[in-house]
Amino acid sequence: MASLSISSLTFPSNSNLTKPSSSSSSAFHGVRIAHLCPSFRPSVSSVRASHPPVVMMAKKDEELKEIRAKSTEELNEEIVDLKGELFMLRLQRSARNEFKSSEFRRMRKRIARMLTVKRERELEEGINKRLSRKLDRKWKKSIVPRPPPSLKKLQEEEAAAEAKESA
Repeated sequence: MASLSISSLTFPSNSNLTKPSSSSSSAFHGVRIAHLCPSFRPSVSSVRASHPPVVMMAKKDEELKEIRAKSTEELNEEIVDLKGELFMLRLQRSARNEFKSSEFRRMRKRIARMLTVKRERELEEGINKRLSRKLDRKWKKSIVPRPPPSLKKLQEEEAAAEAKESA
């Protein structure tokens, strides 16, 4: 590791700029490159001791535990629901309605985590990549289109409001 230091640097005043003089000397003394001795470097243990331990993504770990606790069928159902929710968000964005843009990333990440857990289970069962893709195509064809949970909830709220008005 090398350090770079520049020694004192002074600039001439404006009066000296107009008339060059041969008697004036430069105040710039150059650049000094000093190599650090390995004994001057802080040891890794002292650096680690001075900083508190960092807890990495506790939410992600909790979410992964929650996902791994579900069965494969439950994962498939939730993947379908989340993809429906993602589609509803896209519709809201295209209609220029209010929505939380952070939901896009959150849902995509959650779907990816679920698909990863699903693939991990396939690997444990000894299912190779080719068979996995074949099973995925079969599963996608078997999906019955249904409205996402947020749309169902919205429809139920509208039905309740209409029932309230009519009563």
